[in-house]
Amino acid sequence: MTKDRIAPLEPYDEHNQKLESNVHPRDWKNPVPNGKYNLVVIGAGTAGLVAASGAAGMGAKVALIERELLGGDCLNVGCVPSKAIIASAHVMASAHDAKRFGVSIPEGTTVDFPAVMERMRKLRADISPHDSAQRFTDLGIDVFIGSARFSDPETIEVEGARLEFAKAVIATGGRASAPPIEGLDTVEYLTNETIFSLTELPARLGVVGAGPIGCEMAQTFARFGSKVSMFTGQSGILPKEAPDAGSLIGKQLLHDGVQIFDYGSTLAISRNDDGSITLRNEADESAEAIVVDKLLIAVGRAPNVKGLGLEAACVDYDEKSGVHVNDKLQTTNKRVYAAGDVCSKFQFTHAADFMARNVIRNALFGGRAKVSDLVIPWTTYTSPEVAHVGPTWRELDKLSHEIDEFSLDMSKVDRAILEGETDGFVRIFVRKGSDKIVAATIVAKNAGDMISQVSQAMTAGVGLGKIASTISPYPTQGEAIRKVGDLYNRTKLTPTVAKLFKKWLEWSRR
Repeated sequence: MTKDRIAPLEPYDEHNQKLESNVHPRDWKNPVPNGKYNLVVIGAGTAGLVAASGAAGMGAKVALIERELLGGDCLNVGCVPSKAIIASAHVMASAHDAKRFGVSIPEGTTVDFPAVMERMRKLRADISPHDSAQRFTDLGIDVFIGSARFSDPETIEVEGARLEFAKAVIATGGRASAPPIEGLDTVEYLTNETIFSLTELPARLGVVGAGPIGCEMAQTFARFGSKVSMFTGQSGILPKEAPDAGSLIGKQLLHDGVQIFDYGSTLAISRNDDGSITLRNEADESAEAIVVDKLLIAVGRAPNVKGLGLEAACVDYDEKSGVHVNDKLQTTNKRVYAAGDVCSKFQFTHAADFMARNVIRNALFGGRAKVSDLVIPWTTYTSPEVAHVGPTWRELDKLSHEIDEFSLDMSKVDRAILEGETDGFVRIFVRKGSDKIVAATIVAKNAGDMISQVSQAMTAGVGLGKIASTISPYPTQGEAIRKVGDLYNRTKLTPTVAKLFKKWLEWSRR
């Protein structure tokens, strides 16, 4: 049967046509189910693809269902396109900042925005074969394109076909949702699902939301040359991160030309006759009204739970938090599991990946893998990057009497000084009285790469004192982590130990 595109791919150029041919082929013909499946997976984002390929690789009979684009948010409207254009923004920022490095760049250097976006679409299409319907078919998986719905606790229907399963996985992900802002329903606005379809640089861009997406896109488009106005909530910039981390990012955003307005819950929006959009502070008539050409709503996510027939499957859920699961990612139907954004507060590609691995162990082999045992870091890809692992700063604040904190500014790291990247820090928290790492926050040029060393140590049970014994190449920014380990080791030299050591040194000179 012939499939029409469900998710829009605009502009519909050669790159998006290549993408579509891989992740939602128009001429795709669904297979005919033949017997009961060991595992049926609904959703072909990261969690679904990992669950399906992992199970098939172990010899299970697997069906994979996707109604839109295989690859999910990450490939199509998330990690891949955003990091592609962020890379271009880095180059432009380097050009603007070249003079302080002794490099002269001709005045008038500008961004070719259509070329930036075409590059993104090409790279996305080039990556897409890895997530393609044909690749997963070649792995022995029955790939169905269409809308799935449970008809009973053991059966799923898709495009008229009935799929019986021993176990199933709900991996339908999430979607952008709009907050309750006065007048928002009167204007056309962008989300992360549509901003990557732009082909012309907005002269004036409004960004509502100061979380990771809002900060990344505000900085990126400002570096491209848009006049960017960002509207924060009452919690400020990057509210899930430590306040001083958010403050550093705010400082850099201002340096890049982003205007920041704290309108909180009093923001109101209206459409102008020329198609532009006005944002104003409803509670303060004296506050500046901002006019923009395009508006990005970068706050709010909702799990994809509607239309799945979860009631028929006896699976509990709600429309805000998603599918309810236990620590083994099992739903209220013992045959059905869930993984990824549809059931987790950790809405990251890598988190979905490892949740799916747990599901394979638990669903197919009766394992007891717990999601609470996963050490899940995350990164916001601004400049500098902000990375964290472990409990959030608010949770850590409540545990302050149980933990010790060790912190080092990047201004004390030679490589950061040489590269002009001294804004940032490495902060590691340990259990009081021991070197067991509880959490870490890193703000640095490559914080996303650096946090992996801490995550690995936490997973392997390596303490901060042991990290201090690990030799780092000199000079690197990652050396900062080892230096924090040194800070911990110095605390072991108590006044009593120092006194005894001094006496021993005096004796050794005799």
